[in-house]
Amino acid sequence: MLKAISETRDKNKSTYSQHDIVMSAFACMYFQDPSFLAFQQRLENKLKSSNLKTLFDVKDIPKDTQLRDVLDKIPTENFSDVFSHMFEQLRRHHHLKEFEVIPGIYLCSVDGSQYHSSKKVSCEHCLTKQHQNGVTSYSHSVLQGAIMHPSQRQVIPMMPEIIRNEDGTKKQDCELNATKRFLSQLRERHPKLGLMICGDGLFSHQPMIEETLKQSMHYLYVAKPDDHTYMMEWISAYKEIPSYQYKDDKGRTHNYRWQNKIPLNGKENTVEVNWLEYQLTNSQGKITFQNSWVTDVNVTRDNIKTLVNAGRCRWKIENECFNTLKNQVYHLTHNYGHGKEYLSDNMYILTLLAFYFHQIFELTDKKYQACRITYGSKRQLWENLRVTVRFLLFDSWEDLLNNLLSNPEPSEEYRYKP
Repeated sequence: MLKAISETRDKNKSTYSQHDIVMSAFACMYFQDPSFLAFQQRLENKLKSSNLKTLFDVKDIPKDTQLRDVLDKIPTENFSDVFSHMFEQLRRHHHLKEFEVIPGIYLCSVDGSQYHSSKKVSCEHCLTKQHQNGVTSYSHSVLQGAIMHPSQRQVIPMMPEIIRNEDGTKKQDCELNATKRFLSQLRERHPKLGLMICGDGLFSHQPMIEETLKQSMHYLYVAKPDDHTYMMEWISAYKEIPSYQYKDDKGRTHNYRWQNKIPLNGKENTVEVNWLEYQLTNSQGKITFQNSWVTDVNVTRDNIKTLVNAGRCRWKIENECFNTLKNQVYHLTHNYGHGKEYLSDNMYILTLLAFYFHQIFELTDKKYQACRITYGSKRQLWENLRVTVRFLLFDSWEDLLNNLLSNPEPSEEYRYKP
């Protein structure tokens, strides 16, 4: 799939192919090892081959400087077809059926995150912030969307929208503008896909709601009472609104309230929204969770629990996606180089693609799933994978997993055979 990324250089004047450079960078992210290329070069020197060649089809291992220079010149949008292709393959083979939050509709949670910050390293595309002490900080951020479901452990990342300043623009890019671009591109790449966009209180205002509906998507946005005083006054004016509660086997009380077709604000052209609220009370009567949302989906007693669970599921974009990338061996904030154009953004994309592949393994690869059980944790499994590929050669990913499952002593059996 990465071979399909268009080559913008003159191949006759290039020492390394773009494919070798992109796949080499991707391999570092795939094994979550910034030193992966150095170890593979040692295997190449000793055995005349490497796992870069056998597992990633890399013919020539590039030097770090050349890798960064080439990646800096590849527009990040060129990777979008890879995400679309992988998603469609999963969907067509029915691996995503369990991700439908309501029949035919997938929940796509969106949120912004920062993956580069420095007071010294910058480029003209960096977002800037002036601090009170006079210091300027530079950053790169992203608007990320991911398909998720309350009952599914995995999340399926979509092609993100980079938040970056462009040449000739005076006003800084921001999360809201990036979200509008993200929704437009998401619909263009998946024209018939049923989607419900889930986001925080930043999105529960009329311009973003109208933009979401314009793209023929449903929405489920957090609506904090203090941000929507007119709407809350309208709700308070009802003598009675629909409600539902039950007590679970832990003694906790689940309280649901909702009201359909209410104005979002006091403007003449206000949109009508459907409001829902959830409150969780423990056995001692203390409120342990409370939140409210607005949606275009008609809320009923039959679907209120489904919608609330979908709204509460939004935390996965932070915990299962951003937190995993930053704090669980993916080295998202590792300084692989900043570049002048696209290097920083492309390193984020390649890290995200590696994470995407690993999510696919958890969904579809029986051998990988067996390895997860055998080694107990994802961190322990990948530590063993990294050590193994540093010293042994494998013809395929399947052979590598078989090695871990059989736990053999290092032998000539796994040396590369040309």
